Amino acid sequence: MNSRNNLFFLVVFILSLFGLSSVIAEEVSPRSTVEILIKSISSLETGIQLSPEEIKKNDLLSYNALDLLNIKEICRKALGKYWVKRSLTEQKVFVDLLSLMFIKEAFPNSGKFFSTLKLIYGQTSINKSKANVPLSVVHDKEGEINIVFHLYKYSNQWQVVDVALDGISMRNNLRSKLYKIISKNNYQELVRRLEQKLTEIKN
Repeated sequence: MNSRNNLFFLVVFILSLFGLSSVIAEEVSPRSTVEILIKSISSLETGIQLSPEEIKKNDLLSYNALDLLNIKEICRKALGKYWVKRSLTEQKVFVDLLSLMFIKEAFPNSGKFFSTLKLIYGQTSINKSKANVPLSVVHDKEGEINIVFHLYKYSNQWQVVDVALDGISMRNNLRSKLYKIISKNNYQELVRRLEQKLTEIKN
């Protein structure tokens, strides 16, 4: 999976169990939300053998990051027309699976990517309950990448719902891949593949 696809998972895969509730009690700006998200995943410990303390730290950081995404909305948009065809139980299972994909694969990979780069933020634009936070990075292999985080305001919290890389929506990119699997096979096959991928990551 290349760097751009890894970045996609920042917004497209994934319920908060604990995290920034004490911070988010007071409204955090869209840019600060993105900064906290990137800082959380960039601080993840990586390696084959992690200590219990490192695992506990990673869990906290991962759920902190997850809390800054509106994962249900991301899943709903990613599944598109197939979302309404699923039962409430199936929807919850799908959200849980994608949440784990974020935690187990997307956050660590994206965190390593961002931790080596200088981030240059542009001017945040806000229109009522929507906001865009642009930034650019220069990657040794990818060159300059322009990134825009798209956020919605839910209650008193800004949450990321999509990320565009050089104008390409990562959520739409995900939807295209999900549609391909479902149309060629079926929804159950999509779930099976997600479960298999998570098993491979754990092993």
